Formats: sequence, C-alpha cells, structure tokens
Amino acid sequence: MRYYVTIRGATYAVDVEGGRVVADGTPLEAHLAAVPGTPLQHLLLAGDSWTVAAQPREGAVPFRLALGVVGERFEVEVVDERTRQIQALTGAPRGSAGGGTIRAPMPGLVVRVEVEAGQRVDAGAGLVVVEAMKMENELRAHRAGVVAAVHVAVGQAVDKGAPLVTVESPEPSG
Repeated sequence: MRYYVTIRGATYAVDVEGGRVVADGTPLEAHLAAVPGTPLQHLLLAGDSWTVAAQPREGAVPFRLALGVVGERFEVEVVDERTRQIQALTGAPRGSAGGGTIRAPMPGLVVRVEVEAGQRVDAGAGLVVVEAMKMENELRAHRAGVVAAVHVAVGQAVDKGAPLVTVESPEPSG
C-alpha cells in the first residue's frame, strides 16, 4: 500500500508490503515491534536500530503522529493514496485551519517553556520541552499563529493529554 508521509514540510512516497518498504524509490528492509510494557516501538530499518515513541494525534485528519526519536520530537502526517486522491479531486485542505492546543504526548516534567502568551510563532517553532522516560520532547507549533495561552510552568509534572500551549490562527477567519 502507498502512503504519503510528511515530515518537517517534506513529503515522501512510501510503499509498504510486509517487511519491505520503498521510500521515494529506495527499497529498505523494515521491522517494527512493540517494546512490552512501554509506549515505545523498536524499529529496525535498513540495518539500523531505533527506539521510537509514537503517539497518534487525537482527532487529527489526516492521520498525524508525534514521534520521539533520539531525543528529538517530530510531527508526522500520514495519508494513504486513496485519501490523497480524494483530497486532490475535492480540493479539500490537507489539514484543519487555525490553531489548536498542544497536549502532552505522555506523562512527564516540563523542563522549558519557550513562548509566552501573545507571542507570534511560525510553523515548527518550539513551544515547550517535556521530559518523559529520560527523553526530552520539544513540542512544536503545527502551524503559524499567536500563542493564546501557556497552560504550564517549568518544573510542573503533566499527565498524558494535559494542555500545554494553545496557538490560535494569526488572523480571524471570516
């Protein structure tokens, strides 16, 4: 099956068939297995071993994941070929407009707050850093906007799903 994966603004065509993955024309052997008792996955990709924390973004259409790899956090969008074709035919936007509330991907400790209410941010700008399972996760803005509220402070413990920062559209829609 073909998927289109967008990471940091770049989109890649990825074909998945069993343990074989072809990413933008490059064949790779891939195996994914859950790490028992944790929210982690073990990924063996082209002979390299990675431990990945993957969390679906609730209510996100198209399907979005927050991935933590080697101490860095990435927002990843995944669209299957059929959905992509429907979007192209209907002119449907790729993602929802406006801002949103960035939530904690898992329980952790807020180690840095990089923004304040009223601050304008670009898509991908760092907002908050949460340490979870000895890994720092920098949570970034999904799109450009204005920080409407910062819901946490440095040193605060947060539960999974806790609101961290709310980013609103830079201009009202109308």
